[in-house]
Amino acid sequence: MADRTIQGGDGDEGVDGIRTFPFPVELSVGGVGMQVGPMGTGRTWHADAPLERVHRIDFHVVMLFDDGPVHHMIDFAEYEATAGDLLWIRPGQVHRFSWTSEYRGTVLTMQPGFLPRATVEATGLYRYDLPPLLHPDEPQLAGLTSALAQLRREYEDTTTLPLSLHTSVLRHSLTAFLLRLAHLAVSSAEAARRQSDTTFTLFRDAVEKGFATNHSVSAYADALGYSRRTLVRAVRAATGETPKGFIDKRVVLEAKRLLAHTDMPIGRIGAAVGFPDAANFSKFFQQHTEMTPAAFRAELR
Repeated sequence: MADRTIQGGDGDEGVDGIRTFPFPVELSVGGVGMQVGPMGTGRTWHADAPLERVHRIDFHVVMLFDDGPVHHMIDFAEYEATAGDLLWIRPGQVHRFSWTSEYRGTVLTMQPGFLPRATVEATGLYRYDLPPLLHPDEPQLAGLTSALAQLRREYEDTTTLPLSLHTSVLRHSLTAFLLRLAHLAVSSAEAARRQSDTTFTLFRDAVEKGFATNHSVSAYADALGYSRRTLVRAVRAATGETPKGFIDKRVVLEAKRLLAHTDMPIGRIGAAVGFPDAANFSKFFQQHTEMTPAAFRAELR
């Protein structure tokens, strides 16, 4: 995937059978805890870890793409990046490269412990809740590109300063880049949450209006103009449930209300919440409450 500086030591196989590969300190310039350089094709992180194999790494990787699309799996989710996008892979995350993609751009790798704790906290290096795929706008991309280019120049300049000062300059340059990157990651996550909140709110309102006749997730997604996947992400983020689970819970709540507070026959209650067939309603209600509608009503009276 990248040039020779991305290759390195042996990996360890975890209890789940997924190998973890360490940061190759011995291949970095001056033995410092970071590397930065061009991406290319036909390379691997390690001789035993071909691109298509699922594996972990114990260091940070940031890839800034000059071309695309590039498909990359991180923690079993597929991401598509294009020119100007970044992928941020954190230690321990499972990932896999794609044979069908050409990885072109700049890659930064960083060993945990290379930066002081205060910088680690300020830059959110271990914020696994933040999205790995980032889409900077033009000003953000210009700042990130400039900071990364400066970092690369400092990394490759091994003659101007003694090693101790060279390492200090690298840490400062790396911090400047990571602060920009962290700001982008946090703002992207907040924007995604706002979008998710809006999506869920619209879905919730639609369910409130239509649950008596519409129990279909796809129908709600189509009516709202969202993909089913987008709806699943939004509802899960807001409630921890699937859209289907959210709909079913609302149907069950209404059925309980009618059973508890009215004398309507059970068949009519079923029809009122979208089950014209009484047997289907009874089966649905028992599946979600472990009680028949009649037993639930009897228990409350």
